[in-house]
Amino acid sequence: MTRRDAMQYLISSGVVFGLRIGDVPAEPPVRRMPVRITCFIRYQIDPFQRDEFKKYAENWGRIIPRCGGHLVGYFLPDEGTNDVAWGLIGFDSLAAYEAYRARLKSDPEGRENLSMAQTKRFILREERSFLEVVDGTFNIPSTFTRCTDGDETSRPSR
Repeated sequence: MTRRDAMQYLISSGVVFGLRIGDVPAEPPVRRMPVRITCFIRYQIDPFQRDEFKKYAENWGRIIPRCGGHLVGYFLPDEGTNDVAWGLIGFDSLAAYEAYRARLKSDPEGRENLSMAQTKRFILREERSFLEVVDGTFNIPSTFTRCTDGDETSRPSR
């Protein structure tokens, strides 16, 4: 999967900003910070240490929200390229990202997680891109419907 394919999938599926598409959630909505910028982190990983990267990512699941980031998620390679993983973290602004980075540097568990990655060397390369959504293009549900007669059409949903 290329970077473009991954971003297209994440944006079109509503994953990028952790928003739900469709019906009202069963649980009351959780107060979320407004996400205006998403940090896309592309990792080239050692495919033979996939499980180590998974532990690293799972650790961020506790650390990132505590330090002020809106963790969208970490994604491991499944099919196709076996050495590219992704991490997506949302922020209100670049200033909020900088404040998060400062908190992260002073977080003992965050420092420990980074040290573990450096020691085990399962991350071969890391790239960060900061992206913002284009108004009018995000969170648009599919208009594809399957008719009862099996005919596939694209029409506005009700």
